[in-house]
Amino acid sequence: MDKVHLKLIPIVLLRLIQSNKKEGVVSFSSKSRIDGDWFLSILFDMDESLNFEKVWMLMQQTFLETRQMFQETDKKFQETGKQIQELKQTVEGLSKRFGDLGNRLGEFVEEMVKPALIKLFQERGLEVHEVCERVRAKRKGEGVEVDMIVINEKEAVAVECKSRVTVEDVKQHMEGMVKVRRLVSLVSDRVLYGAIAGMVVDEDARTLADNEGLYVLMQSGDFVKIVNTPNFSPRSF
Repeated sequence: MDKVHLKLIPIVLLRLIQSNKKEGVVSFSSKSRIDGDWFLSILFDMDESLNFEKVWMLMQQTFLETRQMFQETDKKFQETGKQIQELKQTVEGLSKRFGDLGNRLGEFVEEMVKPALIKLFQERGLEVHEVCERVRAKRKGEGVEVDMIVINEKEAVAVECKSRVTVEDVKQHMEGMVKVRRLVSLVSDRVLYGAIAGMVVDEDARTLADNEGLYVLMQSGDFVKIVNTPNFSPRSF
């Protein structure tokens, strides 16, 4: 018997049993001779009207049903892929919206802090008198941007504004201060200090900034205050 047909015979046998063409129990002994003819004899015993044409039709029907099952499964995978793509687009859209919201909150903090900057630093002994906003510099492919720089003839304070100040924000501003010193000509002949401002400042971020010599500005009620510890000493960059 053809090997392909031999492999399909058990499938046909199973279909016949499942379709209840004839009820009965088939037992197999260890000495039974299992080959294609033996399976056919089982099939013919179960239904005397069974012939090769019927077997072939059953095989074709099984193949068609199996192909349909795979097609349905493939369709479900395609639908799932479409849903995943739609979900990805939704997440990207939300991320952009939250990013835009974060930028707007940062701008709000800048507007909140700006009117108080000169007075706050003057109270700390820095006789600054001018606020420069959105300072950008780029040289030899390296760039830096600072929200605000407060200056006088001899000193400058680079201020970064965030809606919420985290430890990572403090670390990034520390790295940025090095670039400000190197790239921004406005501070080239001035003593440079750093400051970070926020509506909310995490306690660990406040501690780190204080230890690193950064001024910390935070909203307190309707006002903005410098909230460094009494023993704070500003670091010059």
